[in-house]
Amino acid sequence: MFLDVDGTLVPGTTSSAHIADFLGHCETLTAAEEAYALGKMSNQEVSIIDARGWAGVDEDVVHQWLHGLPLVAGIAETVAWCARRELVPVLATLAWEPVGRFLADRFRVGSFCGPRLEVVRGRYTGRVLYHFDEYDKRDHCVAEADRLGVPLSACVAVGDSRSDLPLFEEVGYSIAFNGTPEARRAATAAVDGDDLRAVLPLLERWLTSPAGR
Repeated sequence: MFLDVDGTLVPGTTSSAHIADFLGHCETLTAAEEAYALGKMSNQEVSIIDARGWAGVDEDVVHQWLHGLPLVAGIAETVAWCARRELVPVLATLAWEPVGRFLADRFRVGSFCGPRLEVVRGRYTGRVLYHFDEYDKRDHCVAEADRLGVPLSACVAVGDSRSDLPLFEEVGYSIAFNGTPEARRAATAAVDGDDLRAVLPLLERWLTSPAGR
């Protein structure tokens, strides 16, 4: 199961905006993220704007900030539910690498993806080392499914917005969780709530259907 982060696990904001609030450029980043959501700016352009604000910041400091990252309820329980049904959770996200790593470690998720920032001697330089957009996210998930020996028809993706659309087209089942109108149209099903466990009845029905077997 591919799980998006920003807008899905992180409600009402993004992990980048959470960190940018500490860094002092949240307003600038929020405007850029809104432009991306409307298709007026590429993810690469947003990443460059955001990365500049990280210059000189210690990796350990960012890690401490992430402990206060707002998250929906029910993530650990949903991951455990998936494990009992042999659904392997994967974080499919455009969030920065330290965010993906933090959440994967916290919730014991097997893998994650995302863009990377350049680090020299434990401090961020303010430059993007590796860009990652919605198509890279899709390609990573396709490769991960292949690595696990699972056909895409047996995979499910949970997300909320533009960055999830290419992946929604590839998997056998997709859920727009608190999704935008665009995500809802593209997804197989949609559900809203402040607890990730809201997706479980949908997953249960899919897993017990001929398509999910």
